[in-house]
Amino acid sequence: MSPLRVLISGGGIAGNSLAYWLSKIGYDITVVERFPSLRDTGLQLDLRGHGIEVMKRMGLQEAFKAKVAPEKGLQIVDKKGRRRAFFPGTTPGEGVQNFTTEFEIMRGHMCRIFYDAATKNGAKYIFGTSIETLEDKGSSVSIRFADGKTDSFDLVVGADGLNSRTRKMMLGPGVDDGLRPLNGIVAGYFTIPRPIRQGEEYLATVFMAPGSKGLMVRRSDAEKMQVYVGCRTDAFKHIPRGDVKAEKGVLTGIMTGAGWETEDVLEAMNTDNDFYLERMALVKLDRWFKNRVVLVGDAAWCPTANTGMGTTSSVVGAYILAGEIGKYCGRGTANSTEKLDIGDNIAKALAAYDAKFRPFVNQIQEGLGEPSGFSFISALLSSAFGIFLIHIFAACVAYLKINIGAMMLKETVKNWDLPEYEELQRDA
Repeated sequence: MSPLRVLISGGGIAGNSLAYWLSKIGYDITVVERFPSLRDTGLQLDLRGHGIEVMKRMGLQEAFKAKVAPEKGLQIVDKKGRRRAFFPGTTPGEGVQNFTTEFEIMRGHMCRIFYDAATKNGAKYIFGTSIETLEDKGSSVSIRFADGKTDSFDLVVGADGLNSRTRKMMLGPGVDDGLRPLNGIVAGYFTIPRPIRQGEEYLATVFMAPGSKGLMVRRSDAEKMQVYVGCRTDAFKHIPRGDVKAEKGVLTGIMTGAGWETEDVLEAMNTDNDFYLERMALVKLDRWFKNRVVLVGDAAWCPTANTGMGTTSSVVGAYILAGEIGKYCGRGTANSTEKLDIGDNIAKALAAYDAKFRPFVNQIQEGLGEPSGFSFISALLSSAFGIFLIHIFAACVAYLKINIGAMMLKETVKNWDLPEYEELQRDA
């Protein structure tokens, strides 16, 4: 029989991870990416917990180690640049990761590693277009691409991020697409050319200012610095997403006069650079699939950067989806039994994927988006005295060598074990 044909919309972390696994077990995989080439840009990411184990099962540990960022830890500074607390990075074999993990890596490097592994397995990529329409016909999904071309597939996967168009098409017009803005929290990301100074260390540096705003800078190489500017505000409600000039203008107005290196950062931000503004939001759906269309990664369950688990959940979720498809649909063919069973097998696989991974996602999303979960922290971040208290608390925790990252982030998922799939561990 001919191999199962799968179209993956989105050539990012989730899409490339899934392409690796499904092409490894012999499926006919096509990834469509709207950018004209592999989008191997972006700032620093990390893998935690089960995500590290999945990466090892992919056989990519050495490739990751070769590209790990040299960050040694995270420090908190005050408005005069004085260090108030320092949290060292996680050392190999230490257990639950701190703020700086054992596997800090630039998004572009991670994306490229997964892409190279997927294409080596035979996955095909189409750049510069996207899914314009999809029609689930029961026995297949008909696709019209933005460039006018058409095709049909046994399964379509939406791995196209927080603002997924595939999710909207899967659910249909007029249906709530599960996007839940996170209390006005936004973060601007960009890089600036700044050669490392004599005596400067590879650290993430966090600065908080009254009014629920702040910034973080870090570097993964000696020539560029990564910048994260964040705040909580309603000022972006009426600004179109992607209007970079207006977005920069609002951030500049909010951050001006905040202290530390803010003025230098704002000056650099208001130049021609790779600025991107994320309007943080959750995605919460009752089900991640409909007939022969399924979602993975941020398109299905975006947990926000606040959890520290966005990348890990994408990698683990792709592994679970591939494992269940392999388990129910067989390796390399469109069916493992009779032709009439293809649809039933796909339906069983997608239902098992949803059931198996949902407890994981429910835990990392728990409490997010609920007003009560932000009230205390927001109160502290709103005033200079509150930030002073945060500095005192952070200094005590750092002195006692408590892994505060493990407490604040969502790496530890209870009563959930990473499955092993025999189908994924053998070559096609």
